[in-house]
Amino acid sequence: MNPMTSIDPCAIRGPVWKSGTPGCLGQVRDWRSNICATSNQPAKLALEDGTVYTGVSIGAEGEADGEVCFNTSMTGYQEILTDPSYRGQIVTMTYPQIGNYGVNQEDIESHRPHLAGFIVRENSRRPSNFRSERGLSEYLRAWNLVAAEGLDTRALVRHIRMHGAMKGVLSTIDLDDASLIQKAKDSPGLIGRDLVREVLPEMPCQWCEPLGIWTPRTNRNQAGPSPRNPLHVVALDFGMKWNIPRHLYDMGCRVTILPGTATADDILAQQPDGLFLSNGPGDPEPLDYAITTIRDLLGKVPIFGICLGHQLLSLACGAKTFKLKFGHRGANQPVMHLETGEIEITSQNHGFAVDEDSLPAELEITHRSLNDGTIEGVRHRTLNAFSVQYHPEASAGPHDSHYLFGRFLAALRS
Repeated sequence: MNPMTSIDPCAIRGPVWKSGTPGCLGQVRDWRSNICATSNQPAKLALEDGTVYTGVSIGAEGEADGEVCFNTSMTGYQEILTDPSYRGQIVTMTYPQIGNYGVNQEDIESHRPHLAGFIVRENSRRPSNFRSERGLSEYLRAWNLVAAEGLDTRALVRHIRMHGAMKGVLSTIDLDDASLIQKAKDSPGLIGRDLVREVLPEMPCQWCEPLGIWTPRTNRNQAGPSPRNPLHVVALDFGMKWNIPRHLYDMGCRVTILPGTATADDILAQQPDGLFLSNGPGDPEPLDYAITTIRDLLGKVPIFGICLGHQLLSLACGAKTFKLKFGHRGANQPVMHLETGEIEITSQNHGFAVDEDSLPAELEITHRSLNDGTIEGVRHRTLNAFSVQYHPEASAGPHDSHYLFGRFLAALRS
């Protein structure tokens, strides 16, 4: 393992934004009007089934392939752009206007955007928010992201809902329908790929950033580790959103982040009080190294997993996973907590789920989706391990499921 370092998220947030630098279409941006011009560069999205949609570029010139999916969130587009779980995907926003409040240096969930491409119905030309530092188009171009507006996103989403998520190509440089359709058919897709290795952190680190001022702090006594014998959490990073270690740190824990390829011996050498399994991109079943590590640690330390971490914990216990027709992606997904009967509105981003028919006897279902009935949470009946399919850290919200971090803290103290 590499030497341990401390992470300063503020130091790795990407391109510096300064007033007077080139803005949209290479012109100097007028920060008083806060208006960004619209490109006239055509863009096309082609799906592997031969369907083609035409729009206008709002990002970098280029071409990107990936699985085309949709997200139903009304806000949080900057968090979506920087969520490593979207690696290998072209994301379509269902809300009709995106970019209304601009972008800033705070609302990011990793050091850079990770999705393959971005599609909106309409990009707001006049972001309006006191926290806004730059327009969405400028941000997309600064990170060389292919993106488009003007496509019929309602028709596209209906098509995906009826026929399922499928491979696609988004391009501003090749506008030939037949060529794009063939490229979509030839693209690798998600099934069977290990996308986690493309988003792993370069080295272990200590996390030291608390929650921001906009997040309710229902679980914390103080911001940062307790001065006396703080509980030590090792977080296995498979593509972790930064608001997760913020929650753990804010609860008073010392947080060590290890790459998702770390072995059980690597983790135990840190002498943790508990293990956190993060979110991450793609198909969980190819991640044999992670499944083996988790299986080796069951019963040795308390374990809490979310999203991909939930799927990996289930696989380590003997369950199987399957690919959903079009996935769960959005900040308005209803989930029932079966023990209490309460309904949580949750943030979700996953294209795979745990197969209930394969669930071993030692795993008990704790949460269930009210949209399609799929498993949203499990716990081990005899060992200190539990997980949920959704995102309780939920940046930019909702915050219904913050209590799960408190439950993990109680497990660490037990």
